[in-house]
Amino acid sequence: MLKQPFEVPFSEVQADPNPFINAVFASLASEFWVMPKGKGFVDYPTFDRGYEKLKHATNGFREIVPERILPAVIEFPISFVVLRSMLGFTPPEWAYIAGHRKGIEIPQGFARNLDRKIRLQPSEPVEARKVKLDRISAMIRTACDLLRESVPTVSPDKIHRLDKCDTTCGQTSVQSAADLGVPYPMLLYERFLGRPFAGHRDSVSELVGDPIESGIEDALTAAGVSYKKTKRAEVVPGFEQTPDFIVPNQFNPKVVIEAKFTEDDGTARDKVTRIENLVTLSLKDQPRRSPKTGQ
Repeated sequence: MLKQPFEVPFSEVQADPNPFINAVFASLASEFWVMPKGKGFVDYPTFDRGYEKLKHATNGFREIVPERILPAVIEFPISFVVLRSMLGFTPPEWAYIAGHRKGIEIPQGFARNLDRKIRLQPSEPVEARKVKLDRISAMIRTACDLLRESVPTVSPDKIHRLDKCDTTCGQTSVQSAADLGVPYPMLLYERFLGRPFAGHRDSVSELVGDPIESGIEDALTAAGVSYKKTKRAEVVPGFEQTPDFIVPNQFNPKVVIEAKFTEDDGTARDKVTRIENLVTLSLKDQPRRSPKTGQ
């Protein structure tokens, strides 16, 4: 059975690192069944109530107009998230298109924060004094326009984002999906294109790694080890992919630590490969000691 690097003295790892690298690789396994819910997870019953509110307000999606949708969103905000799901956009994408079409500035940060606030309190009515109602109105008006329009023709080597079973023919497709039900194979195909729980996986990605990083910080601090903890998306010269911790610092890196569960569909293995190359090169530069003299 292969031994892990932490099970032997460091001198043994330094003398011949390859078996220990193989041991680490052999222990990596994807585990993606369970994710943290986090604060902002919307369960299906809540989402469904938002859908029914939107459906009722628009007379079964026969009147997709801002005058009907805006009051529904103010009264039951999760309907706003349902509307976004019908478009198939991320909050920043929706904000960008709305701003471009309606000639109003809608920062991406506003769209992200609004979406999160709604997911945190999906049933609490929106108070106009606390949000930019003109921005919400512009986003809703844009959504209504897009959902009423048929998908424009694009070149054969491209596909339009609204070319979906419930929006491809505009309002007719929305009504059909609501009245007749979406064909199950088509629903599965769209899930295949978008990955089930994709948006939620992205929103809780930091929650997965935080407990590990906190434990590493505690261990390094307790041992009196100097370290640099990198920030998200931070670029460090000399590193193709920035690790989570650099010991003692980025100007004199001796050890790099990547805090990663192996349930993130391959990125842990990718980073280990890059770090393996870095460590191997570093160890090759170290002078070999004689096992007899220690020199």
